[in-house]
Amino acid sequence: MGSVSELIGFDDFLKVDVRVGRIVEAEEFPEARKPAYKMRIDFGPEIGIKRTSAQITRHYTPGSLVGRLVMAVVNFPPRQIGPVMSEVLTLGVPDEDGEVVLLTPDKDVPIGGRLY
Repeated sequence: MGSVSELIGFDDFLKVDVRVGRIVEAEEFPEARKPAYKMRIDFGPEIGIKRTSAQITRHYTPGSLVGRLVMAVVNFPPRQIGPVMSEVLTLGVPDEDGEVVLLTPDKDVPIGGRLY
């Protein structure tokens, strides 16, 4: 797991914009170096629908992802991942085998809501 990262101030934390979104599309990403899915996530009218990819094939199928609420960082600059321009970073934590488990609200909440 590793040690705790360097301490940051609260103002640094506030710079990271983490929002809740709903996955509206998920599909295989065969061009990826490691097994992954391409996804489109709706963050509501203020932010809109953003594209991303994630290495989450161990616990999820494309069909199980559509409609799911997830948490993502929405203010990183876009990053080219193979043929996909990733616009957000979908958040997860490792299970006991190091495979990604998505962070998701435990209740239905409005999309676009900011983590605080």
